[in-house]
Amino acid sequence: MKQSPLFSGIVYIALGLLFTYLAVATVSETGWGFFSYVLVLLATFDIGSGIRMIQFHFKLKQIQKKS
Repeated sequence: MKQSPLFSGIVYIALGLLFTYLAVATVSETGWGFFSYVLVLLATFDIGSGIRMIQFHFKLKQIQKKS
């Protein structure tokens, strides 16, 4: 079964938001440590990937509409 890029993008953004929440909670509790930086890095990659997947979905739909 194939997943659409839109669904994958939404999942990536949701994971990015989860990692952002965990990073904020970790920083407020223990300060900036190695784990906090890792969570911020993961959140950045996930949100970026999610945005690219959603853009890809709309470009793919636009190409299919022209054909």
